[in-house]
Amino acid sequence: MSLTGTPFFVGLIVATVVAMIGTIALWPRIRGPRPARWLAHAVMIGLCQLTAISVVATWINNSYGLYASWDDLMGNTDNTNAVAMPGPPAKRAKFNHSTEGGVLDTYFHGQKSALSGQVLVWTPPQYDEPAYKNKRFPVIMLLHGVPGSPQSWLEHGGMPGAFSTLLNQNKVHPFILVMPVVNPGSVDTDCTDLPNRKVATWMSVDVPDLISHKFRTLQGASGWGLMGFSTGGFCAAKLPLQYPKIFGAGAALDPDPLTGDKSVLPDSTVRRVNSPTYLVRHVKSHVNLFLTTSREDRLSPPSYITQFQAAAVSSPVTVRTLFLPNGGHNYNTWSTEFPPAFAWLSQWLSAPH
Repeated sequence: MSLTGTPFFVGLIVATVVAMIGTIALWPRIRGPRPARWLAHAVMIGLCQLTAISVVATWINNSYGLYASWDDLMGNTDNTNAVAMPGPPAKRAKFNHSTEGGVLDTYFHGQKSALSGQVLVWTPPQYDEPAYKNKRFPVIMLLHGVPGSPQSWLEHGGMPGAFSTLLNQNKVHPFILVMPVVNPGSVDTDCTDLPNRKVATWMSVDVPDLISHKFRTLQGASGWGLMGFSTGGFCAAKLPLQYPKIFGAGAALDPDPLTGDKSVLPDSTVRRVNSPTYLVRHVKSHVNLFLTTSREDRLSPPSYITQFQAAAVSSPVTVRTLFLPNGGHNYNTWSTEFPPAFAWLSQWLSAPH
């Protein structure tokens, strides 16, 4: 049974209720010497607490995507061969249909980065309509947080349903949604190219190459954008600044520190030159960035964004910000930020043509 699945979570809730009812019903019926009764009562109380704590812990894990599987929780994931990962090249990658909202799923090996990972894809209804058969579609790459996975967008982010609702309300135009893993091999680099792990190349070259080969996509930066939360938000702000010819816009929701994270990139020079706050001072091309967070988010306070704004004043980058009055670093907050972020991306990225 999946650690993050609904059956496991519901099963824990049922177990908690059964433990509480059983304790109430059996408490006065315990017989025997006083030490034995105390021990039995202690076991009953402990069982109630254990099941209740498990429910809360599972809810927290599902909300934040802390552990993706039982192996991940137990520390049994093997990243020994994380760099030389197998998988078919983009041209031979096969997409399988998911049971969730028509999402397609594949695993492939990037030629330029030498990394492999999962990529989920959703095409809007218009993609298969006769009126659009000769049209190419813009792409938004949705970037998850770390810990997390592409499935985080489906299981906790409400995709593609949340986007479909906006599409049906004519608040956005049709996009192909692409959800790649942002930490291939479960190694986080904040979407940075390191000597032995070229994650920026994976994100900006290999994944777009895969999608362009398999789907009718628009060419050029006006047809490609990014949206992400937490670590994915950091990457959504960073990659358009590093690769403005590939990504024309990015929407960063509650991003990690925009000056870089020491725990991810210990080398101060590497961390600095790969941070959005540094990059925005040196970018020569025009890109568009949307940055948002909640004033209550302690992990992504507004100061991260205001500091970035100050650095961007003399740059050719268009920056739009939004600060919510309430909300923490969680999917409830990010879901509230989806509509303005998607609408903003629709303003800057081309419609199908």
